[in-house]
Amino acid sequence: MEFEPVIGLEVHAQLKTKTKIFCNCSTSFGAPPNTHVCPVCLGMPGVLPVLNKKVVDFTIRMALATNCKIARESRWARKNYFYPDLPKGYQISQYELPIAEFGHIDIEIDGNAKRIGITRIHMEEDAGKLVHDPDRPVSRVDLNRTGVPLMEIVSEPDMRTPEEAGEYLRRMRSIVRYLGICDGNMEEGSFRCDANISIRPKGTEPFGIRAEIKNLNSFKNVEKALYYEINRQREIIIDGGKVVQETRLWNPEKNRTGSMRGKEEAHDYRYFPDPDLLPLVINDRWIAEVKKILPELPAAKQARFIKDYKLSSEDAGRLTASRALAEYFEACLAHFPRPKPVSNWILGSLLGLLNAEEKTIDQSPVSTANLAGLLKLIDQNIISGKIAKTVFEDMAKTGREPKTIVEEQGLLQVSDNAAIEEIVVKILDRCPDEVAAFQNGKTRLMGFFVGQVMKETKGKANPKIVNAVLTKRLR
Repeated sequence: MEFEPVIGLEVHAQLKTKTKIFCNCSTSFGAPPNTHVCPVCLGMPGVLPVLNKKVVDFTIRMALATNCKIARESRWARKNYFYPDLPKGYQISQYELPIAEFGHIDIEIDGNAKRIGITRIHMEEDAGKLVHDPDRPVSRVDLNRTGVPLMEIVSEPDMRTPEEAGEYLRRMRSIVRYLGICDGNMEEGSFRCDANISIRPKGTEPFGIRAEIKNLNSFKNVEKALYYEINRQREIIIDGGKVVQETRLWNPEKNRTGSMRGKEEAHDYRYFPDPDLLPLVINDRWIAEVKKILPELPAAKQARFIKDYKLSSEDAGRLTASRALAEYFEACLAHFPRPKPVSNWILGSLLGLLNAEEKTIDQSPVSTANLAGLLKLIDQNIISGKIAKTVFEDMAKTGREPKTIVEEQGLLQVSDNAAIEEIVVKILDRCPDEVAAFQNGKTRLMGFFVGQVMKETKGKANPKIVNAVLTKRLR
């Protein structure tokens, strides 16, 4: 029997506000435990929450960017459950009336576009954090994160492969970073997701029994966990068993999921309207003000790069995955308006360097002006592409201008026909066997001769002139 997976994701994005959602405590990461707390986020008796307007602004941005319908009135609810890191005994969230619903984003897999629906977007406060002692049976509670603003984006169950889920998650992360509302850091937990997965016989309509997978802190782990869970559920059904609705944890060390608890339903949390918070009313003027400041989003920017710069869909997609990278690319074009070589150097040498040093484009040691300057030297035949690699390495280490490096190290390209012809004659004279073989049909030896000339000139010879002189001499 052939099975089809049905996948939906619940994405939690920590919003980049300076203070928490209902109090003035700092949201900064890495502070000593229990130092960013106050009576409000600790749930002390008699305190009242006050909504942070910036949280609503940021969520409206996301709703507009994902084509959602924004509710003119939404309500806060208490989600009741007991856990040591939840000091109030409930979490303030939204339930029946969320801020936004019925949206979508488009993803692309192997050149094919697919639309993924968004069920809802709502705001809520984060819980605290349990720190388990590795040597003793003791857990400590850090409540710094309690009350940090979260935005939850719930997708429709429209994904059918782990790759689609991974691409949806990448696109969602790209959007929140473009909007400037979340840093997208999965390792620190400011962008995380839970995956709901079930399988059904291919061609049938009813959904199977689903499992929810938690502890997914990277794109690779999301895809790995989904593949594991698809195979686990498939084996259960084939063996005549029944899949149980439950919450499971992904174990990245063992590459498997494990049962955590039975899956909760909404009634288990006893949701009810929060009596301390008024309904949130959003008017058209508020939405219009937020819409004015929306940036060009990844999908629109990718389409523009393809149209205006004649880049491939793949290259345009890679350049626009990060707003900072896209801006770096266009800043280079302002100095050197040739999109293809600029794209090639950014996606090749520059990103290779940044990945090796675990840096982001914002930390690039090579400025846009210097990279453009290097490409100008190649375009003007002042240096060869091979020498350019050497210059690039020096630029990355020192931050110096490419022209200065070329002049100081004597790296100017040799374009003198007579000088190159003299070197070619010398090389052909000392390689008679290779010359004879070439003239007898082994034309691949042209690469050998070019290499010998470049070696002799330490990479400075103009490749076009070298090929022309060799072709003339080897006739």
